[in-house]
Amino acid sequence: MPTEDHGSTVPRRQLGRYLRRAREEAQVTVKAAADALEWSTPRIWRIENGTVGMRALDVKAMCELYEASPELTEALMALARETKAKGWWQSYGDALPSWFELYVGLEAAASRIRYLQSDVVPGLLQTKAYTREVIALDDPDLAAEEQERRLAVRMERQNLLRRKLPPAPTLEVILSEAVLRRPLEDREAMVGQVRFLAEANDLPNVTVRILPLKFGLHRWVAAGSFTILDFPKERGREPEPSTVYTDGPTGALYLDKPREVHSYEAIWIGASDRALNEAESSREIRALAEEYVR
Repeated sequence: MPTEDHGSTVPRRQLGRYLRRAREEAQVTVKAAADALEWSTPRIWRIENGTVGMRALDVKAMCELYEASPELTEALMALARETKAKGWWQSYGDALPSWFELYVGLEAAASRIRYLQSDVVPGLLQTKAYTREVIALDDPDLAAEEQERRLAVRMERQNLLRRKLPPAPTLEVILSEAVLRRPLEDREAMVGQVRFLAEANDLPNVTVRILPLKFGLHRWVAAGSFTILDFPKERGREPEPSTVYTDGPTGALYLDKPREVHSYEAIWIGASDRALNEAESSREIRALAEEYVR
C-alpha cells in the first residue's frame, strides 16, 4: 500500500552521514576519497548528503578505504540495500521536481510535521480545487494532463495523515490569517477549502492554528514559510536529525545542523505564542467560511 511506504530517503541520509563520519575519522578529504575510488568529488558529496542510492559493493569499497571495522562495514552495506526501496512517489516520474522528491520521502518517514505558512494552504491540507488553482498559477503553460498528474501526487501525499502502519504523523500547522483571506478565483471552491481546514482540525493527529493579522509581527517574520520534520526513534539506529525545509520556484533548502534547526524552532515558538489556540482557530476558520458564503 502506498501509505505504508517509507521509501529510501531516510536510509540514504543515514548512510551518507555514517560514511561522512567514517571518512572524517580516517582523515581522508573528499578529493582524496574521490581520487582513490576513481569517482568524481560531486559523487562523494551526493553520497554523503543522501541524495543518491548506493550499491552495497560501493559502500564496501568506501569502508575499506576508510579502514572501517568489519562490523560497521556490514551494517552500512545492509543500510545500502535499504536505499534501493522505492517510494510511491517515484511512480509519478517527472511530475515531481527532482529537488522535491527528497522532501516527499522525508515527509513519509516523519513522525511529526510542523508547517508555518504565510502564503498558501500547505499541500497536505489542500482540496483538489485549491491545488488545481495553485498548480495553474505556478505554471500557466503546463498541459492539462501534467496538471492532473501533479494533482494526483498532492492527493496521494495526504494519505499519510490517515495511514495505520506505520502510525500516521502528527501535523501541526500555524497558518497566517492572510492565507485564508486570499481568495481563489472560484469563490465556492474557497468556501470548500476553508471548511476542509475546519474539518481537518477534528482529526486526532492534526492541529490547525490561525495567526491573526491584528497581532502584528512575530520574531523573524521575514523568514516566511517553512516546514520542520521530526523523525521517530528506531531501535539500534541513530535517530534521523530534525530537518527544516523551505522551497522556492527553482529549488529547495534542507537544514539539519542543530544550530539551524534551533533558529527555526525559535521562529516557530514566536509564531505559536501569538497564534490562536485550536478551539479559537476552529471558530475563526468557520466564521471565515461563512464570510465567503455571503
